[in-house]
Amino acid sequence: MTQPFSSAVTIACDLVRCPSVTPAEGGALQALEKTLQSAGFTVTRVVFSDLDTPDIENLFATIGNGNPHFVFAGHTDVVPAGDLTAWRHGPFDGTIEDGVLYGRGAVDMKGGIAAFAAAALAFLENRGPDFGGTISFLITGDEEGPAVNGTVKLLEWTKAQGYQFDACIVGEPTNPSVLGEAIKIGRRGSLSGVVSVTGTQGHVAYPHLARNPIPGLLTLLSALENLVLDQGNERFEPSNLEIVNIEVGNSAFNVIPARAEGRFNIRYNDEWTLAGLKDKIIATLQAAAPQGLEYTLEFKRDASESFLTHDARLIASLSDAVEMETGWRPELSTGGGTSDARFIKNYCPVVEFGLVGQTMHKIDECVPLEDLDRLAAIYRRFLDAYFPAAAE
Repeated sequence: MTQPFSSAVTIACDLVRCPSVTPAEGGALQALEKTLQSAGFTVTRVVFSDLDTPDIENLFATIGNGNPHFVFAGHTDVVPAGDLTAWRHGPFDGTIEDGVLYGRGAVDMKGGIAAFAAAALAFLENRGPDFGGTISFLITGDEEGPAVNGTVKLLEWTKAQGYQFDACIVGEPTNPSVLGEAIKIGRRGSLSGVVSVTGTQGHVAYPHLARNPIPGLLTLLSALENLVLDQGNERFEPSNLEIVNIEVGNSAFNVIPARAEGRFNIRYNDEWTLAGLKDKIIATLQAAAPQGLEYTLEFKRDASESFLTHDARLIASLSDAVEMETGWRPELSTGGGTSDARFIKNYCPVVEFGLVGQTMHKIDECVPLEDLDRLAAIYRRFLDAYFPAAAE
């Protein structure tokens, strides 16, 4: 039976009511800081900056001492609410109706943060601060944005402060339809690129005086579209490449454009390294390019490697907690998009588990209160298993 964690709902409401649309802190980190400090956590809020990106405030909180050192990671920033008139309730009102909390971030992922905070507070109330290890929170305000001044730099900062983590759960919404269906134990990598073809602008009635870049671009994009990267494996789905945009900057019907650009994204599995995949794309375009075609290829800097977590203790402790609380033995999944786990995996084993993701980023984003309480109960069971009490 689910243990009622009313504090999970209270904390979630407090966080949802903070308009923390990236890059604004919006009061969310302040609210979380107050909650964690009340339980004895040492809380530090740090701001990071970089060229051409907004400053981002982040939070690191820690309690306990020694190993194992477990860290919970997440983000309080949210995507814009969109059309405010389309919402059933104000996106930052934190309204509860018929046992459901409505608001931007309720699922992605303020609800997850609230559930873990409630679980940690209940765990500490029962065990005290000398529980045989360390628990930390690694919370950013930049996950939905450029991801430059958030988790990446916060991890670098914690390392410089001497912290070393043994395991991490990211509280992203991982379940497709029912709480307990899936734990993410890995992620496909992501690689984005831009192919640009240069031509000569001119009048469509005088094509001999111009050079149309569009046919050449279509040839290159067709080669990418028809590229079969792999068949997948027992760990990952097949890699896939998608053309996501074609731009020529021309609205006229009687002008041949001077330039045409195509953008693509690849979600790839562990059959590839990032360097090997880049080489494959370069070779494919070189083989497909018509003689004399002037083109360039630029890979965007936000590329990430695929990864798979093998930490048996972390995975088993969380899987057991999910099954005991929900009756589901969760699938160990690598599907879906990406998250800040792609950065954390360079520091410690990491998995992802959170709420049901059906309403994330949507109008009327919402979460049943029962799911908040049950997720908090799962996290609490995990903490009890990960930090076993000393024998009497």
